[in-house]
Amino acid sequence: MTIPQVAAYIEQHLEGDVSLARLGKEAGLSPFHLQRTFKAAVGLTPKQYAEACRLRSFRQNLRSGEDILESVFASGFGSPSRVYERVDTRLGMTPSEYQAGGVAVEITFVTVPTSLGSLMIGATDRGLCFVQFGDDARQLEKELRLEYPAAALKPMVTPWPKPFRAWISALEQHLSGSPAALDLPLDIRATAFQMKVWRYLQSIPRGEVRSYSEVAAAIGQPKAVRAVASACANNRIALVIPCHRVIRASGELGGYRWGLDRKRELLRREKA
Repeated sequence: MTIPQVAAYIEQHLEGDVSLARLGKEAGLSPFHLQRTFKAAVGLTPKQYAEACRLRSFRQNLRSGEDILESVFASGFGSPSRVYERVDTRLGMTPSEYQAGGVAVEITFVTVPTSLGSLMIGATDRGLCFVQFGDDARQLEKELRLEYPAAALKPMVTPWPKPFRAWISALEQHLSGSPAALDLPLDIRATAFQMKVWRYLQSIPRGEVRSYSEVAAAIGQPKAVRAVASACANNRIALVIPCHRVIRASGELGGYRWGLDRKRELLRREKA
């Protein structure tokens, strides 16, 4: 059984046994070798991949209007507590909040000047949910409202909370050339596929680039080049999820939602 076949097996047996022992038996590999090979190919461990698939199913069930408790078990989660403890931050909100379209979720935001233009940072109490460049603070706020139409948006007032100051400081240092990795808490919504792509992007070393086809191959879906490009285009967390490190196989920069000049400059600084 190949790694893509193992991934397909996981997706088809979310309500059953998808333990390493079971997967290893199906694939004819030792659990240790399977874990290492699967993560190298997909960017997630089999357990993380299974939870991402369950989350995708759970989100779809909620959006279709299914009862929360029924959605929990229909998606393969063993209990409601596992949903709230393990994956609510991946939803970007609790299940009931997500089902209601983000109602009662509070997002604080601020726009700060940087050497690459204005940067708006939005965050919940769990982490960053919006990091985007722009030339107009009003337009950035409009985009934030479009992304989270039912959330309560609140401009950040001074003095900024200590965690928020630390996040902004890390972003500013990164733009100034700090070699330290941007390991910041995120509170984002994503499909299982987007999560695989974004996790892999975070593993690309500073100063290096990958082509869209290389990313697709690295996550175990070599034919999903267009889907990888779409996941990059839908990234709402600039810098922390470094989609600027993905270019075309020809060496051309490809697209970047915040402008090719910014992408070119980010890559220049990182390589320097």
